[in-house]
Amino acid sequence: MMQTADGQDLQKPAPGQLTEDQVRLALRRVKDPELNLNIIDLGLVYEIRVDGNNVEVDMSLTSPGCPSGPEIMGDAENQLKAVDGIGTVAINLVWSPMWNPDRIEPRVRAYLGF
Repeated sequence: MMQTADGQDLQKPAPGQLTEDQVRLALRRVKDPELNLNIIDLGLVYEIRVDGNNVEVDMSLTSPGCPSGPEIMGDAENQLKAVDGIGTVAINLVWSPMWNPDRIEPRVRAYLGF
């Protein structure tokens, strides 16, 4: 059985079916270049929807004026398109609720001193 970087077991998908865990694992490779932390741990990914082999992701940025926004979103799309068997990929930028440091994964928040 495959595991995520933090040791959690990945769901075994039906043939030709992606799982949310596989999508999440791919998105862990996307880093905010200013903070050098992945977008999952930062809490920038709000929702992942998988329909067969098609994926839709709702995500935010640390601020509406984030200069790295296009780079982060493009990298997220590219990482997902590199997943074997992926169909269509849609990355939706959302601002509700606004991102705040409370969304950061607790162990990372502690490391950062929040």
